[in-house]
Amino acid sequence: MLKFHPVILLSLIIFLARGEMSQAKENWPGWRGPRGDGSAENDQRLPVKWNVEDNVIWKTKLPGKGHASPIIWENHIFLISALTDTRDRVLICINRTNGKTLWQRTVLKSPPERIHKLNSLASSTPVTDGKYVYVSFLDRKEMFIAAYDFSGNQIWKQRPGIFSSIHGYCSSPILWKEKLIINGDHDGDAYLVALNHLDGKMIWKTSRPNKTRSYCTPIIRRIDNRTQMILSGSKSVASFDPDTGKQHWIIDGPTEQFVASLVYNGDLLFMTCGFPERHMMAIRPDGKGNVTDTHVAWRTTRSASYVPSPVSIGPHFLVVSDSGVASCFIAESGERLWNERLPRRHSASVISANGLAYFLSDQGIMSVVRPGKDFDLVARNELGEQCNASPAIYDGHFYIRGDNHLYRIGTK
Repeated sequence: MLKFHPVILLSLIIFLARGEMSQAKENWPGWRGPRGDGSAENDQRLPVKWNVEDNVIWKTKLPGKGHASPIIWENHIFLISALTDTRDRVLICINRTNGKTLWQRTVLKSPPERIHKLNSLASSTPVTDGKYVYVSFLDRKEMFIAAYDFSGNQIWKQRPGIFSSIHGYCSSPILWKEKLIINGDHDGDAYLVALNHLDGKMIWKTSRPNKTRSYCTPIIRRIDNRTQMILSGSKSVASFDPDTGKQHWIIDGPTEQFVASLVYNGDLLFMTCGFPERHMMAIRPDGKGNVTDTHVAWRTTRSASYVPSPVSIGPHFLVVSDSGVASCFIAESGERLWNERLPRRHSASVISANGLAYFLSDQGIMSVVRPGKDFDLVARNELGEQCNASPAIYDGHFYIRGDNHLYRIGTK
């Protein structure tokens, strides 16, 4: 039998324990988590069935209103809010362990812009690189971006362009290398822009082809030996080089306005939209130029979502419409396996962990579904508070922003 020296055995145990710990504690640094697609690393401690009495570790009262998701970096939670009585747009830092507010900073004071009834004045999810946290608001007619350190000190601020929309503002920034990238699709001279994350200076700015509002946050993937930044909006679906802002390929349409982010399963991109027509499409992402007629693998108009972003789990693609109709597809072929109504309206994007899909309704009802041939409702959990923000996951816990509170949910 193979034997280990006690010191070697102890070192091996510590190494494995540290590896398991680091894997379990994956940060949730921006919109839709570490990969921008709503997926969390598998963690069997994440509760499937839960209730408020037994599983709320803490809940923290939040000032003002906002639909932006919480982001998490180790022991820090960041979120934004709008205080309508004082016109303050604020950044809040919360201790993840106990839910205590560490600090709150006024990013800017600005009169409330016109918004859609389902939007808020603080809907853009921040992003962090572990050193700075970056926030995005609308200041009258200008996009306003600012960087703060983890102690609440402002590092820089920038106004990279005009933004005009009757539905309000909701552009969540993403990070790529030394760049902070923001989508400026609006009812004017629309653009994508990259700022230096250290000082806010502009690196590149790319014009968009159509003057139409959209709110899609890009995803970045290495596909077809190219780094591709893909988003829908400006009456198109398109891929860009995030280093230069130059376009790789574009698909015209299929509609006018977009909100949901795309997901990628290693083979196909999946897009859902929109207004005035609803569409879902699977796209082959290896083209160049205009690929409208050549690279759409499949499409459907039934039960597509406008606001909630979808998820990809193994061979399946799952989505929930704004009205609450969930669907599961075979990703490769587009065959719909089932179509089921969930409780009430949905605004939050779907998240996935441990092979399950988590759907959170506006009424705070979380439906947990196992993808497959038949509809398999594993659990249905009720928070008891209105929810419009997408949840975050960290270290076996959900962090859910309700209308008035932030909740940490797990096993006590």
